[in-house]
Amino acid sequence: MTGVFITFEGVEGAGKTTVIQLLQEKLKEEGYTSLLRTREPGGIEIAEEIRSIILNPAHTQMDGRTEALLYAAARRQHLVEKVMPALGEGKLVLCDRFIDSSLAYQGHARGLGMDEVFRINQFAIQDCMPDLTFLLDLPPEKGLKRITNNEDREQNRLDLEALTFHQKVYEAYEMLADQFPERIKKINADRPVNLVVDECYQALSSFLKL
Repeated sequence: MTGVFITFEGVEGAGKTTVIQLLQEKLKEEGYTSLLRTREPGGIEIAEEIRSIILNPAHTQMDGRTEALLYAAARRQHLVEKVMPALGEGKLVLCDRFIDSSLAYQGHARGLGMDEVFRINQFAIQDCMPDLTFLLDLPPEKGLKRITNNEDREQNRLDLEALTFHQKVYEAYEMLADQFPERIKKINADRPVNLVVDECYQALSSFLKL
């Protein structure tokens, strides 16, 4: 039995973590209990250790290629240890970020090249691509304002980047959505969270034919 791999993407402050949590709760209420919610980078011990290195605000000297390789390494371990076994058990996997993040952040915003970063990640993921990706569409200016206003959110190294960096990330996501319209579904995230979750739920229900 093969599971379904759903990923969530978006700029900093787009609300991915909240949306995924609420979507999981809604799916459970509707009787869909074979679920796994996880995140990147992280989700398992080794990947969480790598995450702490990547996102540490003190590591401002980190080279862009080093960053890309660390993300790919964390992704690989997360896949083989957590995601692939869950898919093998037929579970619905909801993952906060995946390969599109690397293409947007390191490939485009860091200027490493999206094709080059994709090749690094091909080695890491083999053929494990998302079945469906929700892109929470929010202008980066609004995402950063949300972060500033959220006192409970821990600031990471990427939050400290200039607005131009986050604008390039947004631009990259738009490019990816245009390139892969059959996989990437854009969701307007500049709305109350319950409306965002409802749209994701309806789209996912249609995709899964629930």
